Amino acid sequence: MKEVSVGMDIGGTNIAYGLVDRSGNVLFSDSVPTATFKSADICVTQMSEKINLAVKSLNDVKLIGIGIGAPNGNYYNGTIEYAPNLKWQGVIRLKEMFGKNFLSLPVIVTNDANAATIGEMIYGGAKGMNNFILITLGTGLGSGIVANGKMIYGHDGFAGEIGHTFVYLNDGRECGCGRKGCLETYCSATGIKRTVFELLGNSIEASELRNISFNDLTAAMISNAAKNGDKIALRAFDITGRILGIKLADSVAHTSPEAIFLFGGLANAGELIFEPTRKYFEENVLNIFKNKVKILPSELNETNGAILGSAALVWKEIN
Repeated sequence: MKEVSVGMDIGGTNIAYGLVDRSGNVLFSDSVPTATFKSADICVTQMSEKINLAVKSLNDVKLIGIGIGAPNGNYYNGTIEYAPNLKWQGVIRLKEMFGKNFLSLPVIVTNDANAATIGEMIYGGAKGMNNFILITLGTGLGSGIVANGKMIYGHDGFAGEIGHTFVYLNDGRECGCGRKGCLETYCSATGIKRTVFELLGNSIEASELRNISFNDLTAAMISNAAKNGDKIALRAFDITGRILGIKLADSVAHTSPEAIFLFGGLANAGELIFEPTRKYFEENVLNIFKNKVKILPSELNETNGAILGSAALVWKEIN
């Protein structure tokens, strides 16, 4: 009988879930719009039913645990705490709630970026690495830090919020966290959109992006425009890479990682984002770290990466 773990990624838009074996094979996957569930209680009840149906649909498998990545997920408490992009408010005791439906099985909850980091460690490019950082470049900027072979959670479970370090102290762009000038407002899929619109507003230079509304604009569109030689798009990537490179240069001073992995939609732009990030990183990093830290693309498949990362929480826990 093959052992499988559940990997579940709870996002503001969708909840992706799947069954993953120890080798990282996704045997089943699906997603549900998060808005389907009016409350966390309804979500847990219906997702538990979906998990059981998925297990039954596979032949000869045994469920050994549930891993959940979620915004503001707390590994220590098994909770989601005051997630700004979820309609479920306050503290949600997710581990306890799922535990009632899956008695005797471990339920592990953590921040969604931390889950991706564990996935990179077990299934991706960080295999065998004891010191690395993973940066997720999606709607926001998430991060996970591994030092001396261990995930850094801090004393309260919320360590590693690189996306909410300041680019501009109490100034700059408004952030969803309630402050201004946070890194994720500049270096994320949303951040580069804001940069493009600032550049468009401050110049009359021709650009294929001028007739696209903010809500319709995507990071992929900006990437395609840059590949076509669009100067506004190219400048936006340079600005984004400069800010990201400088902030990563600061970050390595804390843990001296072997590598930094970039994961998520904006990272799919390839060298458009990697080249300026590496350039400005090396220009600004402390001398003792120069030419020592690799900045690499994640080796997780973006489609199933969130599921793999969450499922990896279980394998990491039981090993």
